[in-house]
Amino acid sequence: MRVALVTESFPPEVNGVAHSVLRTAEHLVRRGHQPLVITPAPARGSSCPAHSFGPDAIELPVVRIPSIPLPGYPQVRLALPSSRLGAALTAHRPDLVHLASPFVLGARAVVEAGRLGLPAIAVYQTDLAGYAQAYRVGGGLGAATAWHRIRTVHRAAARTLAPSTPAAQDLTAHGVPRVHLWPRGVDSLRFHPRHRDQALHRALAPGGEVLVGYVGRLAPEKRVDLLAGVCALPGVRLVVIGDGPSAAALRTALPGAVFLGRRTGEELARCYASLDLFVHTGPLETFCQTIQEAMASGVPVVGPAAGGPLDLVGHRRTGLLVAPRDPRAVTEAVAELAADPQRRAAYGRAGRADVTARTWEAVGDLLLRHYAEVLAEHRGEVLEVASGAAPAPSGAAPASSPTVVPAPVEEQPA
Repeated sequence: MRVALVTESFPPEVNGVAHSVLRTAEHLVRRGHQPLVITPAPARGSSCPAHSFGPDAIELPVVRIPSIPLPGYPQVRLALPSSRLGAALTAHRPDLVHLASPFVLGARAVVEAGRLGLPAIAVYQTDLAGYAQAYRVGGGLGAATAWHRIRTVHRAAARTLAPSTPAAQDLTAHGVPRVHLWPRGVDSLRFHPRHRDQALHRALAPGGEVLVGYVGRLAPEKRVDLLAGVCALPGVRLVVIGDGPSAAALRTALPGAVFLGRRTGEELARCYASLDLFVHTGPLETFCQTIQEAMASGVPVVGPAAGGPLDLVGHRRTGLLVAPRDPRAVTEAVAELAADPQRRAAYGRAGRADVTARTWEAVGDLLLRHYAEVLAEHRGEVLEVASGAAPAPSGAAPASSPTVVPAPVEEQPA
C-alpha cells in the first residue's frame, strides 16, 4: 500500500503523536508498504534528522508544511494553508490517508482526500476539548467549539481509531460514527527492569528515599502541580523528567524535587527502571504512553481514574487509580505504596506481564487490518457506482459500535 501519514506533530518534536507516527511509518516500511509523512515544519533552525528503516535502510520521505507557533505554547506548531499538501498527496498517489490527531492540517487533509477520492482513517489521540477547557480557550465555548471541529473532521473519515475504551466511548457520545479501538504499542525490550541503575538511584535519592518519578510534558493540562504534597512526604524523593512551558513554575511549586529535563532513548529507559514508583497526574490522557513505559520497566504506577489510564492500570494489581485533579488522593496513594516495598514489587511484576505482548509490531499489524477493511469498503462502493448501482446517500450507513476491550479492574478506586 501507498499511505500518506498526515500528522499535526512529528520528530524532532517529542510527544505521543510524533512517536506513534514514527513507529507507524517504521512498521509500514518493514511490512513492505510505502509511507509518506506530511507534517508542520518545526521552528526555524531546528534539526530534522532523517529516519531510515528496514534492512535496506529506506529513508522515510517527509514533506514539511510552513507553520507558526501556537500562541502561548510555542512548542506546538500550526500548519499554514499551503499548496504543498495537495501537491504531496497527488504526487504520492496514496491508496489511503492516515490522519494522526487531525485538527488543523488534518482538517485540510480530509477535505483534500475527499477531493481526490481517497479513503481516510482518522486517529484520535488528543483530548482537544479538554485542552480548550484547561487553557480557558474561548471561555465556556472552547470545548463545544473543539467538539464541533472534531465531529466535522472525523465524520468525513471512513473510520476513527481511538486509543482506549474511555476515548472511544467519549467520541461516540459526542456523535462521532464508525469508532474502533486501536491502542499503542510499547518497546518492552528498551523499557525493561534490567536497566535499573543502582548508582543512578543513589545519586537521585542519596538518603535511600523511595524514588517517585513523573515523566512527560510540563504543561498546565498535565497537572504536575498535584505532586506538591508528595514532596513533603518523609522518606520520599520526587524526580521530574521532561520539559515544557510550566517548567519554571513547577520548580517553585515542587520544593525538593529533582528536575532532570528531557531524557530520551537508553537514558530515559534507565531513568524509568531506576524508579521505585511512577506517578502520572494528567486527567486528559486519551492513552498515556508513559504509564505503559513505566509498566514495561517493572515499575508500579499511580494514575488518574480517567481516560486512557483506566485501560492500562489494574487497580490494586499493577498500581493505584485515584480521583483525577485531587492532590490529596495522589499524595495518599504515593504514601501507601512508598510504605510497602513488597506490594510495589508485586505490582511492578504484574504490570510488566500485562504489557509485554503489546509490541509495536502487534499494534502495527492491527492497524494494517483496519487499513485493509477500509480499503475493501471503499473499493466496494466504487464498484457499486461503476456497475450502475445507485450509491448510498451520504451518512446513510449506520454508525458502528466502538470495538473496545474493557480493562480488568478488581476494585474501584475511592
